[in-house]
Amino acid sequence: MEYLYQGLIQAIKLLLSGDPQTYSAVAATLKAASFSMAASLLLGIPAGFALGHFRFPGRRQIRLAVDTLLSLPTVFIGLVVYAMISHQGPIGQMGLLFTIPGISIGQTILALPVVTALSATAVESTDANLRVSLITLGANRRQLLLTSLWEVRHGILAAGLAAYGRVMTEVGISMMVGGNIKWHTRTITTAIALETGKGMFATGIALGLVLLLIAFTVTLPASLLRRK
Repeated sequence: MEYLYQGLIQAIKLLLSGDPQTYSAVAATLKAASFSMAASLLLGIPAGFALGHFRFPGRRQIRLAVDTLLSLPTVFIGLVVYAMISHQGPIGQMGLLFTIPGISIGQTILALPVVTALSATAVESTDANLRVSLITLGANRRQLLLTSLWEVRHGILAAGLAAYGRVMTEVGISMMVGGNIKWHTRTITTAIALETGKGMFATGIALGLVLLLIAFTVTLPASLLRRK
């Protein structure tokens, strides 16, 4: 246990001294996660609402497909995205391989089913009489949509947090699509795996602490908002 204690002390020193290698991985992680979460929320919330609110042919099949995508391994997503954006892939000319935007594409594919499925579940769990009550009160389509979204705001918030947690902790996509390039595409999780493998426990623990701090920073305001 002594090496864990010493690693923790060294990790705190690295963080307080502004170690550039550590903060480079933090910056890459935040950039990739921000891009992917923005895309997955913009696409996933409307898709989840439509999937949970409306009834149309093929809805059950689509819902089954979305639920199946929840369990996609990150290495498989990384493999598919790598094949798409590599030099021989259909969009290889865009130069996305081994870049932050390339990682974000893979992470969006990872997060999108989470946001869509959980948003749809939140919509489905609302009171069945809500729509009838709103129409009786004279609500138009816009008011009906906005009120329904407001009623499921906590479920949508939980969907966003769940997706963010999965994006922040994935390794396979960042490793395969980003290439784990130092000062460029090395993220917190890939840096932890690399540094721990080299026996650099202090750096690994430092990055782990940063990951916990980011999770706490995101979760705390969301929890306070939910209580209000």
